[in-house]
Amino acid sequence: SHKDFDLLQAEGKHFVCRIKIKTTRTIIKQNFVPEDTHIFYDAEVLLGTPGVNQSETPVRVVGYKIAGSTFYVATDRHDLTAEQVAKIYKLRWDIESFFKWWKKHLKVYHLIARSEYGVMVQILGGLISYLLMAIYCHDKFNEKVSIKRIRQLRNDIQNELRYPLSGDRAVKKRTKKKKKKSAKT
Repeated sequence: SHKDFDLLQAEGKHFVCRIKIKTTRTIIKQNFVPEDTHIFYDAEVLLGTPGVNQSETPVRVVGYKIAGSTFYVATDRHDLTAEQVAKIYKLRWDIESFFKWWKKHLKVYHLIARSEYGVMVQILGGLISYLLMAIYCHDKFNEKVSIKRIRQLRNDIQNELRYPLSGDRAVKKRTKKKKKKSAKT
């Protein structure tokens, strides 16, 4: 919704957001675009169709091409160069790619914390856990981390907590307890 751009600006929130190529743009002011760059469009515009869904507050739209793909990005940042706006969007996409990896490999589907510190702790905790599992799986089984190995390790840890003695002594002690129980009944 183009009205969301008005709302963001009214609340004083900065944004760099991709828009559809076919989005109607009413140009208010065209900015200079150097020829030796991947930027081909830089203008202050109103987004949407006039009288239907057009934004009331102008936004800056930067258009650029990378590897044959065309991108249009809307922003409220007039203090940055068009190159910087394009770079911000690319970095944002890198962050999205990281969280895709995070969800796939660490099976974390949402963040528990909302503060900057809490999010950082959760991310670092997850990465440390993953790296420890990678080392464990590589050293013990010479393979990549898998859900099978994580479950196996979890069961091993739970068994050690239930039966703190190790080796044959633990097995003998568990067997004695079972025999005593069955003898009483």
